[in-house]
Amino acid sequence: MADSSPRVLSVIPPMTQLNTPYPSTAYLTGFLRSRGIDAVQEDLALKLVLRLLSPTGLDDIRARAETLARRQRTPLVQGFLEHFTRYRYTVGPTIAFLQGRDPTIAHRIASRTFLPEGPRFDTLDAYVDPDDPEGGDPLAWAFGALGLADRARHLATLYLNELADILRDAIDPRFEFVRYAESLAMSQATFDALADALAASPTLVDAYLKELTLEAISHHRPQLVLVSTPFPGSVYGAFRIAQAIKAAHPGIVTVLGGGFVNTELRELSEPRVFDYFDYVTLDDGERPLLALLEHLQGKRGKSRLVRTFVRDADTRTVRYINLIEPDVPFAEVGTPTWDGLPLDGYLSVLDMLNPMHRLWSDGRWNKLTVAHGCYWKKCSFCDVSLDYIGRYDGAPAALLVDRIEAIIAETGQTGFHFVDEAAPPKALRALAEELLRRGVAISWWGNIRFEKSFTPELCQLLADSGCIAVSGGLEVASDRLLKLMKKGVSVDQVARVTHAFTEAGVLVHAYLMYGFPTQTVHDTVDALEYVRQLFEAGCIQSGFFHRFACTVHSPVGMNPQEYGIELVPLPPVSFAKNDIGFIDPTGVDHDRLGKALNKALYNYMHGIGLDADVRQWFADKVPRPRVARQFIARALGQ
Repeated sequence: MADSSPRVLSVIPPMTQLNTPYPSTAYLTGFLRSRGIDAVQEDLALKLVLRLLSPTGLDDIRARAETLARRQRTPLVQGFLEHFTRYRYTVGPTIAFLQGRDPTIAHRIASRTFLPEGPRFDTLDAYVDPDDPEGGDPLAWAFGALGLADRARHLATLYLNELADILRDAIDPRFEFVRYAESLAMSQATFDALADALAASPTLVDAYLKELTLEAISHHRPQLVLVSTPFPGSVYGAFRIAQAIKAAHPGIVTVLGGGFVNTELRELSEPRVFDYFDYVTLDDGERPLLALLEHLQGKRGKSRLVRTFVRDADTRTVRYINLIEPDVPFAEVGTPTWDGLPLDGYLSVLDMLNPMHRLWSDGRWNKLTVAHGCYWKKCSFCDVSLDYIGRYDGAPAALLVDRIEAIIAETGQTGFHFVDEAAPPKALRALAEELLRRGVAISWWGNIRFEKSFTPELCQLLADSGCIAVSGGLEVASDRLLKLMKKGVSVDQVARVTHAFTEAGVLVHAYLMYGFPTQTVHDTVDALEYVRQLFEAGCIQSGFFHRFACTVHSPVGMNPQEYGIELVPLPPVSFAKNDIGFIDPTGVDHDRLGKALNKALYNYMHGIGLDADVRQWFADKVPRPRVARQFIARALGQ
């Protein structure tokens, strides 16, 4: 490879998301091409799903299901075998519909007589018109008389999820469309579980992934393959891809990077990882890749690599090499490119009917970043010590709109999801003004902090520029806990900001949290009452409760005594290190409370129970909220 630039193939491993490509390979491919490097990309996650969910894929699933003894078959698998002809007959048209290639089949899907319906369809019973609980068609209220396409897409999504359940029961118990085999990687102190899974006989999913990997290698003929692993649920697939490459083409250099690596493998010392990957890089990939390419071309010694783990050939021990060089400025990373990705092949699925919640899975969005890192970087639960949050770096609005126009020209699509940790208000104002000045019409949404800079005037400006939705962290709706978290916001301030966005016609999603250190049962009840009032007042339209997890890179994990907790000692770590257990003196059973919170939120997002006492959602007796029933209304001056 010396003295010549190698062809670089970047791949997205299973699983990431179905509706749009994960952007890491688009960023890297665009950057490498801007430097004159021959770079291509493949989404093996999407290709795997499409091969499995095809008539021939179902044939293979059936063949393996039939080898199971009858007592090993779950009722779902048995039902699949009994109704196989119908599954095989419907899978092609359903996939084409979700890809937007065959919209007229919506009539048949929506009729409830086309698709085979199993247990997943039982969830339709949840859609009950609160004004007519004895009504006939449960979807009529949820979608309305004119919602044929949405109705069909929701039914088709249930069908896809049912096929995933069948795959899990018959083929691979770890299979998920997003969190595929994530338990093998997430915070796994050793490589043992992953090594055992990789040494096991391949499943049908493994066999398909190997075929797709070798097809991509044959088509592109790369000398260097970059495998981006954003989540724990993409790690097993990443190693299976590398395993296939090393077995068939041992001379191809393989590199592992991505969000999972940047978060969990910072103390990597496991030599077996390098049976699959020649190099493992940390943080933004641009500078480490430039250094690695120079090394592979004989222009740079190994000791001059940047943020890169290698295995010593003699001692077989892992070394971390980091020649300090400045990162590539955000303004110079180039424009992402989706060239080579099958933009017409992604599946717009509709898991939840809520108009804000659906944005994550419905529609193909061009993903772009307004700025690198987080301008706030103080939240105590966040990994603020890591580069992807801690190093803030912006770019001029004119350059951002240049990138937007280039992406529209390439993809023909004007929807953008800004994937910042928290997009800065000043940068968004400048971006909105530049979009309006140039007359560039787009639809966009992204993550923000609910800070006072988002005045009604700014919210309206952003809406005029194409903003359709924002998401932001309310976390625990408690001023005491928000202060402990260093969020820099208060509940009444969040109410005013979210109301300003809603008044401008922008949908609002709130990230919510439970189980934060020192959070009591009473705190949790109070938080739910705040959330109820925010929904009732129309300040937020969607939300998601997640359980607080303490990580080693967050202020809570680094200074637990400041938050009144004691960390549980970790075992010796040679592989992944991120989540860390802790002892909270409150002794609250947060998991039990979490069930009530999520049940309440699900109903609130469907407009149900907004005037009911929040205590009704809890299985156990809980105290009365200390929050005044009109707290949010008063904060809004109503």
